[in-house]
Amino acid sequence: MKLIVATTMAMTLTLTPLLAADNELTKRLDDAAAVFSEIMATPDKGIPQELLENAHCIVIVPDLKTAAFVVGGKYGKGYLSCRNKSGAGWSAPATVRIEGGSVGFQIGGSSTDLIMLVMSERGADKLLSSKFTLGAEGSVAAGPVGRTATAQTDAQLHADILSWSRSQGLFAGVALEGATLRQDLDDNATLYGKKLETRDIVTTGVRAPKAAAKLMSLLNKYSIKEGTR
Repeated sequence: MKLIVATTMAMTLTLTPLLAADNELTKRLDDAAAVFSEIMATPDKGIPQELLENAHCIVIVPDLKTAAFVVGGKYGKGYLSCRNKSGAGWSAPATVRIEGGSVGFQIGGSSTDLIMLVMSERGADKLLSSKFTLGAEGSVAAGPVGRTATAQTDAQLHADILSWSRSQGLFAGVALEGATLRQDLDDNATLYGKKLETRDIVTTGVRAPKAAAKLMSLLNKYSIKEGTR
């Protein structure tokens, strides 16, 4: 009996953090789906359809934390999905985290929902490395809002990555240059049951987990097939 009790307690202590991590990832997937759905449904303020259709990859980071007191910093976790090789549909999501800092006179803090579209093949290839520095390894520009992309500037037309950020329901810019986007092997292992590199998840046809069904459905709803470049 003592052995059974001890074994049960040991299993409980082992499984509790795993279940907590799994619940956190599931919630973040739901949050990512909600952010994407809300931004796309914003009247005349959503991400232009043609840009989404021509994007190679998408990164969604709900609740990106930015805080500053003389030295600024950013931290958040989210998901990356890329086009399937056929051009139709999207890959299973890989977990990513964004980290960065800046130095300057600044005081304050905020929480921001962030969406990035990777518009070039070069940007997509760099993004799938274990660590990607925004601005240094791929140019970043604020994306236009509205139903069409006609408001794009020359900088936006030539950027590797376009970004949209929303704070307290309003679209607002967030400085991303110098921030790093990293794969999160631990979260990938929790989500898929084994450690997988980001590149393996998005390029080898890994099956998306059930928890990602809502996000995958929305991505396919708004952009089923890749546009013509």
